[in-house]
Amino acid sequence: MKFNRESGILLHPTSLPSKYGIGDLGKEAYEFIDFLYNSKQRLWQVLPLGPVGYGESPYQSFSAFAGNTMLISIDRMIELNILTRQDILSVPSFNADKVDFEPVKEYKQKLFKLAFNRFCASDNEAFELFVEENGYWLDEYSFFMALKDHFGGVAWNCWEKSIAKREAYAMEYYKKLLRDEITYQKFLQFMFFTQWLELKAYANKKNIKIIGDIPIFISNDSSDAWSQRELFEINEEGYPIKVAGVPPDFFSETGQYWGNPHYKWDKIENSQFKWWIDRFEMLLKVVDIIRIDHFRGFEAYWEIPGSEVTAINGKWVKAPGKKLFAAIEKHLGKLPIIVEDLGVITKEVEQLKKELDFPGMKILQFTFGKGSEERFLPHNYEIDSVVYTGTHDNNTTVGWYKDSLQSQPEAIEQLKRHFDIKEDVSPKDICWKLIEIAFRCNSVIAIVPMQDLLCLDSEARMNIPSTIGGNWNWRFNKEHATVEIESRLIELSKENNRNQ
Repeated sequence: MKFNRESGILLHPTSLPSKYGIGDLGKEAYEFIDFLYNSKQRLWQVLPLGPVGYGESPYQSFSAFAGNTMLISIDRMIELNILTRQDILSVPSFNADKVDFEPVKEYKQKLFKLAFNRFCASDNEAFELFVEENGYWLDEYSFFMALKDHFGGVAWNCWEKSIAKREAYAMEYYKKLLRDEITYQKFLQFMFFTQWLELKAYANKKNIKIIGDIPIFISNDSSDAWSQRELFEINEEGYPIKVAGVPPDFFSETGQYWGNPHYKWDKIENSQFKWWIDRFEMLLKVVDIIRIDHFRGFEAYWEIPGSEVTAINGKWVKAPGKKLFAAIEKHLGKLPIIVEDLGVITKEVEQLKKELDFPGMKILQFTFGKGSEERFLPHNYEIDSVVYTGTHDNNTTVGWYKDSLQSQPEAIEQLKRHFDIKEDVSPKDICWKLIEIAFRCNSVIAIVPMQDLLCLDSEARMNIPSTIGGNWNWRFNKEHATVEIESRLIELSKENNRNQ
C-alpha cells in the first residue's frame, strides 16, 4: 500500500498524563490528539495495546487479541454512572513521571470491581453484542485470566495439572467455579474496546491515523498458548520446545534469548493461516496502520532449543513468508503495513519486503559512525521507508548524543560535518536538528518519539533491551507540550511538504 507524505509522534498511551498513576483513554488522550491536530501532524504511533505480562512489556502479552485494561479511564466510567465521584475521593499520590505498576494495578482493580458490580445490576445490549462478536478469542482469554487470578498469578504451566492440560472435567469444574470472574474479565475488555474505539473515532475525525504494533511472537504465558498449544512448539507440560531470539552479533556475543515459543507453521498453514488472519483482522479494527515487529522472522527465524540458556546454539529456519501475507490479503484486502526490518537483514528478507510492497524503517541514530557509507545517509533514504529519530528501544536523542560524544565520537563528527553543525551546539539543538533531518528526508513517513520532541535526556528512555525492571514506565507532563513545539512542527511540516 502506498502512503502519503506524512509525519507523527510515537507515544504509548501509558505515557500520557493522568492522576491515576498511568496514562489512560480519558481526557488527556483526547488532549494529545488535539495537540497532534494543532501541530498539523497526521499520525499517532503506539506500542502493542495488549495486556502486559512479564516485566510490564507490551511485547510479552497475555493475549494476541485482548486490550490492556490498565488503560481504561476511571473518569469515563464515572460518566457512565458505574463509578461515582465519591469512589475517587482518596486517589493516592502517584508518581507523575513514572508508572509504579503494582500500586496502580491494585488501586484501579478495586475500582473496576466496584464498577462491574454496578454494571451487572442492569442489562446492557452493547455488552452482550460485544461478547457474541468477540467470542472466538474473548471466551478463552477471560477464562484464562480468571484462572490466572485463581492460581495467584503464576504461569499456566504451573497451574493444577488437570486444568493446565485442559482436561474436560477440569474445564467444566472451573468454568462453574469462576463464572463471575470470567464475566468480569469480559466486562473489562468491553470497557477497553468501547473507550479505545471512541478515542480512535475522535482521532480519525481530525484526520489523524493510528499506527499500531503487532509483535511476531506471543508469550508462552498467554491465553493463545494455553488454549491453542497445537499451533506452538510447546511440550505436554506446557514448556517451549523451540524458542525465539536472535543470533550473536556485534552487540552481544551470546545473542538474544527471548524465550517465546515458535510456531508450528505447518499446522498454521494447514488451517489456511486462520489464527493470523483473525489477529490482523482484529487489530485493523482498532488501528489504521500496522507496524510489524521483527519482520525478518516471517522470511526465516532463529530457532533455539528450549533447553538452552543463550541464543548461541540456534539455527535459521524458513518461515512461510509471502504465502502468509497472500492468505491475509485474500481475506482483508491490501494491508496498510510498515515493517521493522532491523537486525540481520539478508537479500531474501529485502526481496520479501519488496514483493509485498511494505516500507521498512530507518533510524537516524544508527545512520552515523564507523563504517557508515554515503548510500546509507538520510538524503539517500528511499521514499518507500519510514524514518525515526529513534524508537522505544533506543536512547532518547539527547541521551544518544551525550553518550556518543564519548562512546562513538566519529558518529558525532560525521553528523556535524555532513550537516554543517557548529562544534559548540547544545544537545537540545542536536535533537531538533535530527527531527528536522527526519522531516526533510525522502522517507514517506517521519515519526518522532515524544521524548525527542521534549528534548529529554536518558532518564526518559522507554526501554533498554535485554534488561528487566525499570522499563516501559516513562510518563510526560502535559505542560511540556507547548505552543512553541506545535509551531515548530507546523513549520517543519510545511517546509518539507508533509501533512499537506
